Amino acid sequence: MLLTLGIGGAWIANLTALEPLRPWFIAATLLFLGLAFRRLYLQPQVCEPGAACAEPVVLRRQQLIFWVVALALLALLSVPWLAPFFL
Repeated sequence: MLLTLGIGGAWIANLTALEPLRPWFIAATLLFLGLAFRRLYLQPQVCEPGAACAEPVVLRRQQLIFWVVALALLALLSVPWLAPFFL
């Protein structure tokens, strides 16, 4: 995918400059996942009858998308710790 965008290995090597900021990026990711969880599961939904958010299918779809994204993000966050097992 990156190669189709014209991004090669030399450019990707520059991303190591962001390594000192990695803990902040991880903290922001976990914060936003926590806020999304809170909104989906802990806060009551306030919707007018007939609105899209009043449909239970919409809430189930939002929850499904949340868990798919959360699992994908947690898998990506674990790559630096799991990569030595695959190399």
